[in-house]
Amino acid sequence: MIQGFLQYIRYEKRFSPHTVQAYSTDLEQYALFLRSTYETDDLSAATHSMIRSWIVQLMEQKITTRSINRKLTTLKTYYKFLLRQGTLRVNPMLRVQAPKTSKRLPAFVDERKMDQLFTEVAFPEGFTGLRDRLVLETLYGTGMRLAELVGLKDSDVDLHAMQLKVLGKRNKERVIPFTDKMRELIVAYRQVRNGHFASREKFFVTDQGKSLYPKFVYRLVLRYLGVITTLEKRSPHVLRHTFATHMLNRGADINSVKELLGHANLSATQVYTHNTIEKLKKVYQQAHPRA
Repeated sequence: MIQGFLQYIRYEKRFSPHTVQAYSTDLEQYALFLRSTYETDDLSAATHSMIRSWIVQLMEQKITTRSINRKLTTLKTYYKFLLRQGTLRVNPMLRVQAPKTSKRLPAFVDERKMDQLFTEVAFPEGFTGLRDRLVLETLYGTGMRLAELVGLKDSDVDLHAMQLKVLGKRNKERVIPFTDKMRELIVAYRQVRNGHFASREKFFVTDQGKSLYPKFVYRLVLRYLGVITTLEKRSPHVLRHTFATHMLNRGADINSVKELLGHANLSATQVYTHNTIEKLKKVYQQAHPRA
């Protein structure tokens, strides 16, 4: 049933390969727990008490509540699938309460630091410098995800309309505009890239002309952000957080930011508004005569 479930979320629900792998790992861990603790290989026979005891074990192993809740989301989706297939009559997850998580605010880079990155940091000469700079400009200038960046095709970049076509989660397409400055960088990058390497489907390539891959981008972002900030977390996703925070701080409509980020729900975008609220509080304290 697990393989049938994984095929269901991949092909019918259109979950990303990364999500499918995460769900597969969660179910393997859950099945191992049931086998070792209750001597059963039948996941459909598990009760709410068994699931609760798994939560307790995960907590004892110091697994974060955020990770535990993600695993419970996997189980919720799995047992709903079994109900749909007629394998189950009662969903054991209905009597399972997820542990509360503390609200984690997204890390972001200050505007002045980002300006410093693009105006003061020295990028290498030639293709490498152009590519590195454009990767950073794209992540910060569009707010796209890492997977969307490495999956970007040459045909997705429209210089005339000044927009990128992005394939997001669950294969949903969206269009993101870009700036005049980014257009100049794209033109320069393409010219040098095409002079060095044969034509490729993917837009971004390595120094050897191969398609960019996630670990490469992680190292690139970590290296350059390390020059301008002491943030402990310096990942491509931090640049996505930074894009959203700066847009909202400068008065962008939250629904517009939601569309640019490709969020399915507005609640996912609202996490960035805390920075806007803090900025308003600061202005209020400085300007209001009774503050």
